[in-house]
Amino acid sequence: MFRFRLSTLLRLRIAERDERRADLAKALQAEAILREQEQRLMDEQGQLVERSRQLKAPGAADVDALLHAHRYELVLAARRRQLAGQLEQVQAEIQRRRQALVEADRQVRVLEKLRERQQAAYAAVQTRHENKQYDEMATIGHVRRQEVRS
Repeated sequence: MFRFRLSTLLRLRIAERDERRADLAKALQAEAILREQEQRLMDEQGQLVERSRQLKAPGAADVDALLHAHRYELVLAARRRQLAGQLEQVQAEIQRRRQALVEADRQVRVLEKLRERQQAAYAAVQTRHENKQYDEMATIGHVRRQEVRS
């Protein structure tokens, strides 16, 4: 029966690959959350622009409300810049984790191919051994039949 001597190492590499996959999923989830926050900020900025436009309407100009809206617009812009920086960091981390996953997957594939080659070599040796036994049995049977006939 075939037994792959590096099966423990293969299991460790598979576990490592699964861990890298989970790490990448977490980073992708963080990116999705940041993108969602960015979209909410953009929506809020759009609403603020519309509100400012209404406040600037002729005859109904509320200077305090306009100043407040302008200050809030600056806060939103700063928050978007901060989110953009965070997104850049998360994307760099995603790229790093993707590379780690690719490397872990490559290591697993190398061991799996080695196992397949060793299993095929084992099967070939077993087949040759069985064929040799069948040939010996056939030879012995032939010799016995010749002895019976003589």
